Amino acid sequence: MDGAIADYDRAIELDPKDATAYNNRGAAKKAKGDPTGAIADYNRAIELDPKDGTAYYNRGIVKKAQGDSDGAIADYDRTIELDPRDAAAYRNRGNAKRVKSDLTGAIADYNRAIELNPKNAAAHDSRGIAKKAIGDLEGAINDYNRAIELDPEDGTAYYNRGIAKKAQGDVDGAIADYDHAIELDPKDAQAYDNRGTAKKAKGDVNGAISDYDRAIELDPKNAKAYDNRGIAKNDKDDLKGAVADYDRAIELNPKNATAYENRGAAKRAQGDLDGATADYKRASELNPKLAPAP
Repeated sequence: MDGAIADYDRAIELDPKDATAYNNRGAAKKAKGDPTGAIADYNRAIELDPKDGTAYYNRGIVKKAQGDSDGAIADYDRTIELDPRDAAAYRNRGNAKRVKSDLTGAIADYNRAIELNPKNAAAHDSRGIAKKAIGDLEGAINDYNRAIELDPEDGTAYYNRGIAKKAQGDVDGAIADYDHAIELDPKDAQAYDNRGTAKKAKGDVNGAISDYDRAIELDPKNAKAYDNRGIAKNDKDDLKGAVADYDRAIELNPKNATAYENRGAAKRAQGDLDGATADYKRASELNPKLAPAP
């Protein structure tokens, strides 16, 4: 990327009003991990050529990655205004709306993206996520099926379909999808974590712990995997190991009410009533729906 940036630097030096060079340098800076520099270049590209939707689109991607969903939506709005047939802009705007919990608006954008490009696997996958979020599991699975049909090598749709199948109670189907997701991406820590939960639901506690081990190996900061492994260890009466995992889950995410509740239960089983009471109290403070245990 440094060589590309140097080339764009030279192009801009030769023609300071070359909007495309700024846009391309912004893309190179984004790829290098310099979002601030990327946005500065996109800003300049837009200033030089306000009717080029590409710079708005690219700036929207960076803004969303920075957590500025409103700014991203505004940029995608402008992209779509300049090119109403830009399917990718509709899909990305849908993703930003979904982050803001505007699921109706997100689905409308995904619908339009698919209308413009029916073979857009990513749009089908994204619409599936939104449909699941509104409780339309069947509709979600139909979208994931289509995404997989269009792009059988993308593990994301298998992973997402696994989540929906588990929610439907189809645990075997979920495990099969997680198997496929892992086959396509053996470093997908979340797929191992989710498969572990599905295995535990089938009573395969040892298989679950093995998957949680692998998830943690791949992502040592995965608080959820530690919490889940703690639950599985608790099921095997390994209370000491369970508490150690809950400790780590809480260390990684001190606002994880469930981990406090789970640790409280394990401490109670160990006879540490004071520790259990403190954990139950903290769990209920973080989530009032969790009443302190007696």
